[in-house]
Amino acid sequence: MTTWRIASVRTMTEGRRAPVKILLTGKPGSGKTTTVRRVVERLDLPAGGFYTEEVRQGRRRVGFRLVTLGGKADMLAEVGGKGAAHIGRYRVNLRVLEELGVASMQAAMQADELVVVDEIGPMELLSERFQAAAWAALDGPSPLLATLMSRSHPVADRMKRAPGATLLKITPANRESIVEDILRRLA
Repeated sequence: MTTWRIASVRTMTEGRRAPVKILLTGKPGSGKTTTVRRVVERLDLPAGGFYTEEVRQGRRRVGFRLVTLGGKADMLAEVGGKGAAHIGRYRVNLRVLEELGVASMQAAMQADELVVVDEIGPMELLSERFQAAAWAALDGPSPLLATLMSRSHPVADRMKRAPGATLLKITPANRESIVEDILRRLA
C-alpha cells in the first residue's frame, strides 16, 4: 500500500494535479504541533521531516527540542543554551536545525514523501539553509504539511501567499475537526 501511495503522489505531480501543500497557522499554543502529530500518526503516507516540542522545568518553558520523524532529537533552543543566535531569552542552535531538521526535510523530498515541517517560525528563519529547504519544499513535487508562525515576518508572509499552498488557521473552534480536514486534503 505504501508503494501505491508514493506512485499516486508521483502521478499527480507529473500530470493531472499539483501536490498538496498545507500551511497551518495559528497563535502560539493553539495546537499546531499537536495537530501535525495527530495527522502524521493517522496518515497512510510515508513522511519525513521534523516537529518541535517545548521543554519545561515545572511550569516554566526553558527551551525547544527538535525531533525528526525518524526519531533523532536534540535541543534547538534553550535559555542559556549553546547557540550564538538568539530569539528573546532563547539561544538557538542552528547546527541542530540544519543537521537534523534541514537534513530530514531534504531526505523526505528526495524520497517523494510527505515533508513535515513544524515549525517555520522566527528561530528557524534565522537559518538561510532552512529557508532554502522550506522554499524547496513549497516549490517541489512532494506534498507538504508545515506549521507557520501567525504573526508577520517578511519570509513567512511570502510563504503564506505561495502559489498552490493552502493556508489553514487553527482556532479553538476548529481544533478537533482540522485533523480530519487535513487528512482528507492529503488523501
